[in-house]
Amino acid sequence: QVQLVESGGGLVQAGGSLRLSCAASGLAFSTLGWFRQASGKEREFVASIRPTSGSTDYADSVKGRFTASRDPAQKNTVYLQMNSLKPEDTAVYYCAPVLVGTRNPYPYWGQGTQVTVSL
Repeated sequence: QVQLVESGGGLVQAGGSLRLSCAASGLAFSTLGWFRQASGKEREFVASIRPTSGSTDYADSVKGRFTASRDPAQKNTVYLQMNSLKPEDTAVYYCAPVLVGTRNPYPYWGQGTQVTVSL
C-alpha cells in the first residue's frame, strides 16, 4: 500500500522558514517531488530530489529559497527547507513520486501539509 506522509507545515511570517518532511512507503521510486496547491489554483511542481544521487530540480519561483534534501539514514524520507517565505508560497504542500526526467507526478498523494505565510 502506497503511503506518503507530509508534515512540518504551519503559520509563519513573511521572511521566515519552515522545513517539510515526507515519508514514503509501499512503492519504489527514483525521484520524489514536492508540489503545492494554493486555494483556487491548480497543483504545481515545486521541487524534486533523486535520493540515490541527491540531484535536485526546482521551479523558478522557489529557486534559491527552497532546498530539497534526503535523509541519509532513511532513503524514503525527503525534506523541503523553505527559507525567505513569501505570502504567495501559501498552499497545501504534497510530496509524490515523479516520472523520471519530468516534473510530472505519479497519481499518489498524501494528505498534504498546510503552509501559511502572513505579511
